[in-house]
Amino acid sequence: KGKKGSKPNINVSVNRGVSERAIKEYDRVDAFQYYPLMWESYRNSLAYRATNPLTQTAANTLATADIRGLLAYNPFNVANNAIVGIDGTLNPNASLLYRPEDLDWENSISRKGERIDANLNISGANDKTDYFISLGYLDEKSYIVRSDFKRISGRINVNTQATSWFKTGININGTFTKSNTASSTGTTAFVNPFNFTRGIGPIYPIYAYNPASPGNYLLDANGAKQYDIGNNTIPGFVRPGGGYGGRHITAETELNRANFRRNFWGARTYGEISFLKDFKFTTNLSVDVTNRTDQAYGNTFVGDAAPNGSLNLDNQLLTTINFNQILAYKKSIKSHNFDAILGHESYDYQDANSSASRTNQIVSGVYEFTNFSQPGTSTSTTDYYKVEGYFSRLNYNYQSKYFASLSFRRDGSSRFQENVRWGNFWSGSAAWRIDQENFLIDSKIISNLKLRTSYGQTGNDAGIGFYPSQALFNLGRNNAFEPGTIYSSLGNKDLQWEASKQFDVALEFGLFKNRLNGTIEYFKRTSDNLLFDVPLPLSSGAGTVTRNIGSMFNEGIELNLNGDVIKFKGFNWNVNLNLTKLRNEITKLPQDEIISGTKKLKVGYSLYDYWLREYVGVDPVDGAALYRADNPSLAGTRIIKAGDTVTTNQNNGRFSYNGGSAIPDFYGSITNTFTYKSFEFSILATFQKGGNVYDVTYAGLMDPGNYGAALHVDALKAWKKTGDNTNIPRMDAGQRGISNAASTRWLTDASFINIRNVALTYSLPQQILNKLKLKSFRFNITAENLNIFTKRTGMNVEENFTGVTSQAFIPSRIISTGFNITF
Repeated sequence: KGKKGSKPNINVSVNRGVSERAIKEYDRVDAFQYYPLMWESYRNSLAYRATNPLTQTAANTLATADIRGLLAYNPFNVANNAIVGIDGTLNPNASLLYRPEDLDWENSISRKGERIDANLNISGANDKTDYFISLGYLDEKSYIVRSDFKRISGRINVNTQATSWFKTGININGTFTKSNTASSTGTTAFVNPFNFTRGIGPIYPIYAYNPASPGNYLLDANGAKQYDIGNNTIPGFVRPGGGYGGRHITAETELNRANFRRNFWGARTYGEISFLKDFKFTTNLSVDVTNRTDQAYGNTFVGDAAPNGSLNLDNQLLTTINFNQILAYKKSIKSHNFDAILGHESYDYQDANSSASRTNQIVSGVYEFTNFSQPGTSTSTTDYYKVEGYFSRLNYNYQSKYFASLSFRRDGSSRFQENVRWGNFWSGSAAWRIDQENFLIDSKIISNLKLRTSYGQTGNDAGIGFYPSQALFNLGRNNAFEPGTIYSSLGNKDLQWEASKQFDVALEFGLFKNRLNGTIEYFKRTSDNLLFDVPLPLSSGAGTVTRNIGSMFNEGIELNLNGDVIKFKGFNWNVNLNLTKLRNEITKLPQDEIISGTKKLKVGYSLYDYWLREYVGVDPVDGAALYRADNPSLAGTRIIKAGDTVTTNQNNGRFSYNGGSAIPDFYGSITNTFTYKSFEFSILATFQKGGNVYDVTYAGLMDPGNYGAALHVDALKAWKKTGDNTNIPRMDAGQRGISNAASTRWLTDASFINIRNVALTYSLPQQILNKLKLKSFRFNITAENLNIFTKRTGMNVEENFTGVTSQAFIPSRIISTGFNITF
């Protein structure tokens, strides 16, 4: 809004920066370490197999002869049958024929990212009207090639007191977005750049080398280098499964297209009528419209669409309308102050989508359906969702010292059947300004002291789709020309609102004229009638049914402290600290337990408690992976020490909650701000202590039998001979399902520190501003995600609160400079 009583303002800000990935890649072995490790894994699979195991000598000899055939590529200048000696060491004469840069897949799709963010706004006001107009431009090129984002945004906000009794306004905003992304599909997809570059073995080159001329590229007819796809385009060079044979992330990133355009328009208007001195009636209307078009092109050279090429187009029209009417009353009688509202609200959501595809590309460079001769699939869907509600609130305070508030609302959702559609929710709160009491009002130590508490209920109907009360089926399951359908989920006509009840009590304080201030708060949130998609047996003919399955609570303590540590001759050091400790517990379920991934939902435990096999380490005699035995009488059990029965059969591994929780002991942030005259320097760090993360990505890099896949450097610490004390079992391709089974082995301390933001700002002194006829001028240098410290390099602890990692996009480190001028 424009600020009344001031001249019109023009504000300009421009920031420009560069970006790179904020978290380094996992530490993986190089080509010289890789061959001996995979040799060892194959050799052990021969020497330790359950039937007809070979002697060590025979296994060594066969491994030396066969290892190149298993890995397909020999990047060294030695014979294929002499890469690894029978003693398991790399040939001392081996040196790389491939150029190191040709083995660096990550670098092949990386670049120095760039970002520019520019904004202009104009604001002003007179006695009756205020206005605000803004225009913004953002252009960001990610550190991954072909991953770009552009946005133009604008806003106009005008409010006017048209008459003494009527006020109105309008707020219109729009954004125009254009983007493409190299990481367009799931985290395990071949075209996910992080999944591919992290997972491919270090012996496979980006460009093809000529087997007839070792160390030289295989050139095409024009003398240009060719991508090595690893699918026998060079006879005998077929990358194994772990090496993504037939795929090429560099080529697919360059040649594929995954673009989207999104236009968004939002408009809000209101009318406010004042009458009978103490009453106001306000009606608010907001409309948001989003158009989005996604285009996905698959090239003819390599990948899912090769050799024909494909084009997919998806269109979305999303419209939401929110309309409410509010009657407000405000009255003061001596020291008693009242205000109350009574209102009605309706929300309408409509999401229309259409999708179509074609294949068989005709010419290159044209991304329209007319350039593809073969029709593919076409679908369309439209989803509807409506909510209607009635609400009220009463606020009271006495002498601005004692406060109380009550509220009530009744909401109905189209997601539920008519007879259970409506839910009632209420809340109440109270506060006491203790510092305003006579016994403290003149205190020279306590400058602020407030005790507040509240209890309330809210409803939730999200996360369950639009029609959970109805049985759903999928169309298109046709048999030739015979139409067919199949159930996808069963409806639940008794499904109701999930209700959250929250209680909190807090003490706000300020000491020494608020030089030190803060809040300490206890909160407890109980969720009843939890909404959950419950899996069904295959015999039901449907996948899931949504149910109100039970109750749980979250409770914790939050502390916020803010204080000036030093204030001396223009220098000030301010510290802000926030800490939270959280506990979660399930208190009610309709069945004994529900197992979901790495967790098991059970009364008395947390939603975030791990339920995993107990990994107990390695047998020093033969390097076998050991698990706590569930049934001591089954084959594969061993007694390593008295009373400790373990097993080499992962299926007999005992599951337990011994893996701890994804919830940390505490988490928070700390900001240090230093100011001296016209300079300000601040540093914000976020952190957490304790909790565990289940590192799926690390587990994949420790797979001993995925020929062609990359290996973590920890594989070098694997058991090798009798007597070795290590927590990493022997490299054994035949035991990969045992040693790499889901277990507590993959849990890692989730503690971290992230230097989230560092900023240096310089503001021109007032005397210079006056000469330049400026209101303000600030210059800044900023760094985001400057450094992240975790237990394991490459692990993104902050990725998911459930504590499970994936191949998701790595956060960016952004270094930028900019200025802000106000005229």
